[in-house]
Amino acid sequence: MINNLADLREEYRHLPLLEQDAHNDPVAQFKHWFAQAVDHGVPLPNAMALATATKDGKPSVRFVLLKDVSAQGFSFYTHAVSAKGRQMQKNPEVALVFYWTQMHRQVRIEGIAHLLSAAEADAYFDTRPRGSRLAVHVADQSVEVESRAFLEHRMSELAAQYRDETIPRPPTWVGYRVAPERIEFWQGRENRLHDRLLYSREDSDWKIVRLAP
Repeated sequence: MINNLADLREEYRHLPLLEQDAHNDPVAQFKHWFAQAVDHGVPLPNAMALATATKDGKPSVRFVLLKDVSAQGFSFYTHAVSAKGRQMQKNPEVALVFYWTQMHRQVRIEGIAHLLSAAEADAYFDTRPRGSRLAVHVADQSVEVESRAFLEHRMSELAAQYRDETIPRPPTWVGYRVAPERIEFWQGRENRLHDRLLYSREDSDWKIVRLAP
């Protein structure tokens, strides 16, 4: 049992993150780091914290899974009727955070969430395992349900209903792409003298600055 959280310390010993070694394009830099996280065996390297806020600024955060990254942004899928879906509809300004513990690396992204097209959502939905496609029909995400037994019974009903049929994508199960405006790369270093490079969008270009740790 840990009696004092202040005693939880770990020294960071990794390669530096220097301006001359970083890509001019933060998405290219992210892809490079992401590939290294995969090669390093980081569990669920595509897990990212998604922070949203209500129209009046009340924040909320949870983990979702990155499903695509391109020059246009970072994509994920969820329910439009969930708390995060309703918040993004009214306030599309969001933030994402990746943390790859074994490498002592963090990436923070701030940007605007845009709804993906129905065709894009359909294409990804069709690649999901059968059980995952069935599960989105059980109940709207985040609604109150009476019990675990209800969920399992409803899942069994759906499995029978769609035994010989294609499972359709519910119109409320959608995709979002976060168009980045700021991306910060953080590399843990010795003596807490960490490396932090911040990319900020300026029209079609990116400005890179170093931040104090």
